[in-house]
Amino acid sequence: EQLAARSGVSAGLLSQMERGQGNPSFNTLVQVAHALSVPVASLFRAEATGSPVVRRAERRRIDIHAGDGSGAGAEPTVTELLTPSLAGALEVLLIEVPPGYSTESTPFSHEGEELGLMLEGRHEVHLGDAAYTLEPGDSITYSSRLPHWYRNPGDEPVRSIWVITPPTF
Repeated sequence: EQLAARSGVSAGLLSQMERGQGNPSFNTLVQVAHALSVPVASLFRAEATGSPVVRRAERRRIDIHAGDGSGAGAEPTVTELLTPSLAGALEVLLIEVPPGYSTESTPFSHEGEELGLMLEGRHEVHLGDAAYTLEPGDSITYSSRLPHWYRNPGDEPVRSIWVITPPTF
């Protein structure tokens, strides 16, 4: 009940997750991890690698399906970890966001800082009450303590690189 209150996730869904039932969205996992003050990665089993190199074909990937963001259609949002582990001070992600995808219903807020660099497409980043539209080559840096969410308002996918410290994934 306490975790449900802190995370905003229903006690029923938390119970299903504890029993290995259901299929929680990535955003739900983020809410639970933040409420527990642990990185999202701690909710997953992952093999540690001894190499500092992450080969393109070996990136750890999480698919965020269409039901996780409004207007996402059938195309998933894809998140790939570009760092070999989350044991260091940085988390670096390559994120692909389909047209119409939005995390407005589940804004994030956690310790640390973030930097996003847009590679392709047009992306809206909302920080508190402010909204910023970013295009290829633009970057944004902010305190992760600010409630933040993003949306792809365009007709093309967004590709961006995000650096987060300390790791939250």
